[in-house]
Amino acid sequence: MTRNLDLASLRSFVTVADVGGVTRAAGFLNLTQSAVSMQIKRLEESLGQVLFLRAAKKLALSPEGEQLVSYGRRMLALNDEVLARFSAGSCDGEIRLGVPHDIVYPAIPGILKRLAQAYPRVRVNLMSSFTILLKEAHAKGEFDVILTTEMAPDPAAEVLGARQLVWVGAQDGTAWQRRPLRLGFKDTCIFRPRTQAALDEAGIPWEMATGGESEQAVEATVAADLAVSVRMQGGIPEGCVAIPGDNMLPRLGEMKIGLYRSARRKDEVIEMLMAELRCAYGC
Repeated sequence: MTRNLDLASLRSFVTVADVGGVTRAAGFLNLTQSAVSMQIKRLEESLGQVLFLRAAKKLALSPEGEQLVSYGRRMLALNDEVLARFSAGSCDGEIRLGVPHDIVYPAIPGILKRLAQAYPRVRVNLMSSFTILLKEAHAKGEFDVILTTEMAPDPAAEVLGARQLVWVGAQDGTAWQRRPLRLGFKDTCIFRPRTQAALDEAGIPWEMATGGESEQAVEATVAADLAVSVRMQGGIPEGCVAIPGDNMLPRLGEMKIGLYRSARRKDEVIEMLMAELRCAYGC
């Protein structure tokens, strides 16, 4: 007798595997934690396989679970595509999303891909810029949703989390030990004045090694061990590393990640985008 997989249980399984835990998956799926756990248990029983290894209170995919994830993603993508294609109320149009340069990766490409699979008739236009410019454009109605990195988001923002600012330099570099300390920043980088003020307060002399608005020039200068710079934790450029032993350099605190949405957009596509951003950037 032919059996059919329960797609709701399969979606819960894939979501847990993608986000790394039942609690976060429950928030993303708008289900209770117990409901997600029950769906995964039901899926395991229907297949006669253990899909997760539950050791030391951490979930890890079993070999069978790793195989099922690949199948599951394809099945769910096809299911969502069919529903979007033939649904009478299928969404279309455009979403305008703004994200600062330093937090685009690694989350945004995956989010855009899943949105495109779920709503193939919706165009998502991504713009990456500085927080101050994104907020100005959002206030003029030029964006539907923006993320920001700032010390104190506006009351209208939903604060998703915070990330430490870290000093970065070349692999095995020594630029951070030299005085005056040479700095690599774009002219409009929001970390630049904060860094300069912290160095002044610590009595560390500094000078600029770069100028203008080329991120590539800054990254090349730092990777060549000719300067140091500052990035949010998790956003270190290729060819650079976090500088260890920061006892010689002042601590710079953290930046908060804010989520702003336009009050004009209240549809299921926006809600999915908001849920994805909360899941990716939340604490």
